[in-house]
Amino acid sequence: MLDLGRTFLQAVERDPDRLAIVDGSKRYTYAEWALHIGAIQKFFNKKGLKNGDRILTILQNRHEAATIHWACQMSGIAIVPLNWRSQSDEIDYCAQNADVKLAFVEEVSLSNYLQSETSKSISVILCMEKVPSDGYTYFEELIQVGVKPTAQGHVEDVSVMLFTSGTTGKPKGVPRKQQAERAAGIAHVAQNQYAMAEVTLGVMPLYHTMGVRTLLSLCIVNGTYVAIPRWDADMAIEAIEREAVTHLYLVPTLYHDMLQSKNFNVSRVKTVRKLGFAGAPMHDALLLSLNEAFAPELFVNHYGSSEIYTYTINQNAVAKPGCAGKAGINARIKVVK
Repeated sequence: MLDLGRTFLQAVERDPDRLAIVDGSKRYTYAEWALHIGAIQKFFNKKGLKNGDRILTILQNRHEAATIHWACQMSGIAIVPLNWRSQSDEIDYCAQNADVKLAFVEEVSLSNYLQSETSKSISVILCMEKVPSDGYTYFEELIQVGVKPTAQGHVEDVSVMLFTSGTTGKPKGVPRKQQAERAAGIAHVAQNQYAMAEVTLGVMPLYHTMGVRTLLSLCIVNGTYVAIPRWDADMAIEAIEREAVTHLYLVPTLYHDMLQSKNFNVSRVKTVRKLGFAGAPMHDALLLSLNEAFAPELFVNHYGSSEIYTYTINQNAVAKPGCAGKAGINARIKVVK
């Protein structure tokens, strides 16, 4: 099986001019994005980071966060992404637990990071507009000169360490190897029936499995990742319309927010053909509302089961696993194990 670095390089080779990522006014093809990824990989090497080391990110869903994620895969370095709302004590606990060597933060997370003990011993790179003569290194400076990335990682390298919510105690770092992450990405493509050049919103955070799956699976099909740094229903609707988004993978609450927005209109989301959800159960009323609003070809439930239920919607039918929908019309259900 290929490692994740080579997986990305395959995408560049297949379709270098395909739009890979959008973040506001930033729009990069796979070839262009690869040069940013290579530049960050070169910076890792300059800092003396080596295979197996770990770096910390406290970022929203931005171009920088996705770029750093891929640069880590290229280098065989494990990325440790934290919620951008993390408090200083949470940062210290996770950073020390993971033994990170470098940190990337942005304006919204900088204050909490600087209050942490970690900031006194770990170098930080700022993903924000540069402030003259403040002594910090900025992400934008690092990517000014593009560098072709090289795949130096291996399938057995840790790709990402995600921290659990800690509902029964302290959060625990869960390491995921590149082999497992790539396999999960391929499964995500299959379960959601992604086509080549799929376009989806990068809404789910990259410190959560849903966000990572979205990022990796789109690369496998040379898709476009439309970054939404922080959830905003109106911003999401605008992005769907502007970028002709074809697939959505959200938690139920975000679907609800979108449908309730005064700016939602069926005509604005007409390009969306497939829906998926995870993270929480979805009640029947919301299922029916989404079916009416989007008329999707496919509706995938990734929540609450070791099996994956794929709803193929026919004639306004919505079904729960193993039963007919409340509309009274049977939908065909395919179970992917």
